[in-house]
Amino acid sequence: MLDRLFDALPALSAPEQFTELLARPGLRIERIVSSGQASPPGFWYDQPDGEWVLVVQGEASLRFADEDQPRQLKAGDFIDIAAHRRHRVEWTTPEQQTIWLAIHYAAG
Repeated sequence: MLDRLFDALPALSAPEQFTELLARPGLRIERIVSSGQASPPGFWYDQPDGEWVLVVQGEASLRFADEDQPRQLKAGDFIDIAAHRRHRVEWTTPEQQTIWLAIHYAAG
């Protein structure tokens, strides 16, 4: 368990890291640390729960299947992703870690 959001950050060359910070019925909070990672070609997330994400540090591009253009996210930007809304990460900046705070919550 992390005591601080910026504790135990992986190296820039490390694989993407997912750390669960809190789990309760219908709720899960995780820290995601990316450094240049993106969703595999042709892959779309289609999650049964809603997800609220905040970019704490870094930059990313998030694409939704129902939108023509990807959304560019920088530190401080957040978005609420409805359950089953297909989306993918187009890119995260490789020059620094992109730290996401993701709150997964039960839909309905």
